[in-house]
Amino acid sequence: MNRIALALLLCLSSLAAGAQPYPSRPVKVIVPYPAGSTPDIVARTLSAKLQAAMGQPFVVENRAGAGGNIGADAAAKSAPDGHTLLVAVNGPIAVNKFLYKDMPYDPDKDLVPISLLASSPQMLVVIPSIGVENFKEFLAFARSNPGRLSYGSVGGGSASHLTMELFKSDAKVFAVHIPYRGFPPAVTDLLAGNIHTMFAIIPAVLPQVKAGKLRALAVTGLKRSAQAPEVPSVAELGYPQLESLAWIGLLAPAGTAPAILERLESESVRAMQAADTRDTLGKQGFDVVASSRTQFASWIGSESAKWSKVIAASGATVD
Repeated sequence: MNRIALALLLCLSSLAAGAQPYPSRPVKVIVPYPAGSTPDIVARTLSAKLQAAMGQPFVVENRAGAGGNIGADAAAKSAPDGHTLLVAVNGPIAVNKFLYKDMPYDPDKDLVPISLLASSPQMLVVIPSIGVENFKEFLAFARSNPGRLSYGSVGGGSASHLTMELFKSDAKVFAVHIPYRGFPPAVTDLLAGNIHTMFAIIPAVLPQVKAGKLRALAVTGLKRSAQAPEVPSVAELGYPQLESLAWIGLLAPAGTAPAILERLESESVRAMQAADTRDTLGKQGFDVVASSRTQFASWIGSESAKWSKVIAASGATVD
């Protein structure tokens, strides 16, 4: 009888464990970028909201390197139980797979989308000394000075790099690429006149634009940015094909239970739509999207198709 009772007790304990509500312990949120970066700020803002709503700590872990691949790989290889999540930008989800010869994970098979959290256009800026006042004049300058124009980016394969490659391909112009390790050194060299132009996230260059040290020619959205409403969009300038958004999304390891994904989707959408979240992200130059899983999956597909063509045309690679 004692053995039967013990077996029954173990069986009931197992069933109870299997029925544990999610989350049952702290959730790790991997951010494949340094602390203080925009994805990190978004992840910490979201994590605080999810912790309050779901009753367990959501702990951000920064694992930077290899264009976001190191952190994304760690998330992809984690147990698919909802207790490890990934907050990442374009690169490790929709771009790096076309840039890197050897990827340690397959973003299409090893990760599943939860929500596209936020997006932001980039701003095209130039140094005033090249003498262009607007996008049309910049285009004429670039075409009449082949090889003279140099542009900065925050690294090969970054949004700032590929957006300029998209512009070069579409406008049929040539410009020399100078990669940097982040926006601070790139903007410093731009202000010093060592490079002529770049595409950048708006907060990285807006203070210099307002101070008259840089000239803003366009933002790469289909509408003007609330951060710089005086700057025209590429769409109104007649170049909607130059739309290029930096975006941040929430993902989980493939195989995560649908019920967990549904809970994370609904709570994330609610958290991102909060007024204080919109305010925090607005200061970073980002607009809240808060999409569904289906919408995010579709977005990843369209972004992958778009940037694969740009990368193939430019010949860009990262060893």
